[in-house]
Amino acid sequence: MNKRKHPVKAHITGNVWKITTTIGAQVSEGDTLVIMESMKMEMPVEAELTGTVVEIITKEGLPAKEGEVLLFIEE
Repeated sequence: MNKRKHPVKAHITGNVWKITTTIGAQVSEGDTLVIMESMKMEMPVEAELTGTVVEIITKEGLPAKEGEVLLFIEE
């Protein structure tokens, strides 16, 4: 069975305030993976599917544009 990597993207433009997951973590749909900060508001980026975090592209404190890939989940 082929495993597929799914990108998790920023849904707003802002700064990566906190990464709440690690590579190898088992995540479920709806789990918070990253917390973005924009205009003094914190916005969670959640998993859209159940799987394993296989790659984290971003780092805490870096800016991210809406639609930018933050990490990958393998189902």
